[in-house]
Amino acid sequence: MASPVRTNNKKRIIVLFALFGLVFLGLSVRLGWIMLVDGEEYSDKAVEQQTKDTPISAERGEIFDRNMKELAVNAPTYTVWVRPAEVKDKNGDTDAMTSILSEITGSEPADVSGYLVKQSALVRVAKNLDTDQADKIRAYMKKGDLPGISVEESTKRYYPYGDFACSVIGHTTDDNNGITGIELSCNDYLSGKSGRIIRNTDASGRQLSYGTEKYYEAEDGLNVVLTIDEVIQHYLDKALEHAYNDTGALRTMAIAMDPDTGEVLAMSMYPGYDLNNPRVPKNEKDLEEYNALETNEERTQYWNKMWRNFLVSDTYEPGSTFKLITTAIALEEGLTSLSDTFTCTGYYQLYTDTLRCWRYYNPHGVETLSQAVQNSCNPVFITLGLRIGARKYFDYLDTLGFSSKTGIDLPGETSTIMYDRETIKPAELATMSYGHGISVTPIQLITAISSIANGGYLMKPHIVKEIQNDDGDIIYKNEPKVVRRTVSEQTSAEMRQIMQSVVDEGTGKAAYIPGYKVGGKTGTADKVVNGRYAAGKVYCSFMAIAPSDDPEIAVLFIVDEPQGATHYASTMAVPYARDFLEEALVYMQVEPDYTSSEKQTIESGSLVVQNLCGHTVGDAKKMIQNQGLKVIVMPETSNDDTLTVVDQYPKYLTRVEEGSTIYIYTE
Repeated sequence: MASPVRTNNKKRIIVLFALFGLVFLGLSVRLGWIMLVDGEEYSDKAVEQQTKDTPISAERGEIFDRNMKELAVNAPTYTVWVRPAEVKDKNGDTDAMTSILSEITGSEPADVSGYLVKQSALVRVAKNLDTDQADKIRAYMKKGDLPGISVEESTKRYYPYGDFACSVIGHTTDDNNGITGIELSCNDYLSGKSGRIIRNTDASGRQLSYGTEKYYEAEDGLNVVLTIDEVIQHYLDKALEHAYNDTGALRTMAIAMDPDTGEVLAMSMYPGYDLNNPRVPKNEKDLEEYNALETNEERTQYWNKMWRNFLVSDTYEPGSTFKLITTAIALEEGLTSLSDTFTCTGYYQLYTDTLRCWRYYNPHGVETLSQAVQNSCNPVFITLGLRIGARKYFDYLDTLGFSSKTGIDLPGETSTIMYDRETIKPAELATMSYGHGISVTPIQLITAISSIANGGYLMKPHIVKEIQNDDGDIIYKNEPKVVRRTVSEQTSAEMRQIMQSVVDEGTGKAAYIPGYKVGGKTGTADKVVNGRYAAGKVYCSFMAIAPSDDPEIAVLFIVDEPQGATHYASTMAVPYARDFLEEALVYMQVEPDYTSSEKQTIESGSLVVQNLCGHTVGDAKKMIQNQGLKVIVMPETSNDDTLTVVDQYPKYLTRVEEGSTIYIYTE
């Protein structure tokens, strides 16, 4: 008979074996499940953990002006990385390393210390270091004081001219992705394609001796060549700054365009912002306002406003500059002529609405069509608008491009705000005929009026001239594109004649330039703020073409909220547009054509321009200044007294008045 102890031991052994059997069975089932069902997932995870994929940044393409002057380039910069496992393996002194790295990089010691012990294979300690900082770190690395540390070269965006054409060029994020302007609209061309290095590594991120390595080369971005001319842009910036300072305006802005091609030669807003430091206003007054902001949301709104390109992304009431549109439509439809006469009584009675002329207190009386444009007489344009009628007027607005976006190659373009053509009332058509009650973008306005001046062809405005690779091969070329015909050649010629009369005899007299025929139209319009007209706040605009008989340049100059006793475009905008045009026409080598009276004025002067060619800039300056004349070196960006003068304007032996400006051109 078996003892009870043996029987109990047998039972325990059987139970224990049964438990082991169940556990083994469970493990076998689980292992089978992992191998057969989840095998692919775990295999992928293993490869992922044992593989280090290091991206290789592509070199961002550069941005040039039409003459291949660099506007946006790539500056060398350095990034510091650490492998925490190597710091630990080599018994690195983290306190000493923290002290060295924080002092050189300017980082907080607590942050650096955390990076050195972080549970990760590779950690970025600092970025955007300059060459001097990188060299100092490498010196410590050679001495063995910084185990696990590596320094890699990369690039960051750099803008040689700071705030130059900031609303056009735009800027990038820290990761070199376009955020505004051309940097954004052409980001796909500029950014290129990143490469990568794929290596097999251990858990600490060290490359395995038996592992594989694959290298995929980065493809650098393409270069963008703009239609912008750096010199013309510089002249426009200078005129805008002068207007801003003299008028006390909120801001000033302008577009210069080749009316025959639609190429934007210059586009600017003042004050701008430094593209190399885009989150800090450059203007002192704006900087005070910015520093007073308390929340991140407020700062973000401020940045978006500062970066916004008003000339493309916002609308404004064009005021009397829009009278050119009404005049052109009426001439094209045969509803008026240059010999047509009108009588201004100071107001126009339209049913129960009394619409006044700006000079209602002293009516213009009898005037021709040209005189009506010169005088900017509202009742005449009400008459023309009602003659045209709403349906026909809106058809022409469509033709002239006001019912759609221009398609310019800049981001954020907006559309016109105007009355509905089906429900517009006579009084609304009347006010729209002289530029009130309609809100257009500046780029739409200059494009439409350029078409009226260039023979009647609406050109698609563009600011990208071509896309090139690093070898200079043209990948894409932006050819001038005719959108449609707007008016006849006869209407265009008559409009150029009318515009010239505005400068010769009307409100644009301050735009007169001896030797050049300049045409234009002034405009002053109340400013809409929060959906209502703001008392005392206006836009002063001047739309100009030159030479008016065969325009080579068109400019729309806008002064936003000028201060002073009078708010008229004739004094707030015209003089500054004139200064810009004079310099631009000389630079563009448009030959002056003096009238007999202008020649007599010049010949009566006692000063004769000397021969400056062959002299150094320094000597030429002395020769000019000794005669009591002014001097400007072209281009102004190369004002080096050791350079040689190769051309001059006015030419040798030309008689000029005292105080005139002499332009000298360097090699």
